[in-house]
Amino acid sequence: MKKTILITGATAGFGEATARVFADNGWNLVLTGRRMDRLESLKKELQSKGVDIVLLNFDVRSEEDVNKAIESLSEEVKNDLAILINNAGLAVGRGPIDTGETDDWDRMIDTNVKGLLYVTRAISPILKKNGGGHIVNIASIAGKEVYAGGNVYCATKHAVDALSRAIRIDLVHDNIKVTNIAPGAAETEFSLVRFKGDEQTAKNVYDGFDPLMAEDIADAVYYVCSRPKHVCINDLVIMPSAQASSTIFHKTHS
Repeated sequence: MKKTILITGATAGFGEATARVFADNGWNLVLTGRRMDRLESLKKELQSKGVDIVLLNFDVRSEEDVNKAIESLSEEVKNDLAILINNAGLAVGRGPIDTGETDDWDRMIDTNVKGLLYVTRAISPILKKNGGGHIVNIASIAGKEVYAGGNVYCATKHAVDALSRAIRIDLVHDNIKVTNIAPGAAETEFSLVRFKGDEQTAKNVYDGFDPLMAEDIADAVYYVCSRPKHVCINDLVIMPSAQASSTIFHKTHS
């Protein structure tokens, strides 16, 4: 059984937690991200697990950098690659469309949609050559619903949802599974990035209820990837118990 997984956006949140879970289960890792210092710190932490770890420092928004990074992998690593986790993504800003900042829109579209496409385009031929594999796209409840102020972010995650279904059709004859995972409210760096470093506003998002943690999504990723060969979980929506939709929460305040 092939035992190498490539995770984009492994410097924090879901990606970092997923790296830990797979390392705990003996998987070799290819970890990618923009912040090399964080990648190196994570590698140092996980080396004690006895797994091989390769670091690729690039931004998924650059097709050229994506292709150069993937091409730089050794043939041994490529031949063992079995899973791609398209985790890199972000939300930037939240407000009505008429006051939206186009730079924010570009960052979200270039990362969440085009970045996912660039990495999938680079990795899927490798999986095909290896006789199959699994692609997991980290989407969002924002890919299932829309909400006030979410406009472009919701649009990008709807695109991820649609791409997951389309890629599944494109690659089904190549023994490649595709899973779309759509988390609800999760306390990671997500809100801090969305609100551009405003720590109090980011913290307020999770007041009054227990949100998902990065480890919850990492456990789900490992679960879907560890199913028998004949089982593919196409779509998985995960929310905190206190969340019923994008905007409906049961909050308690002390």
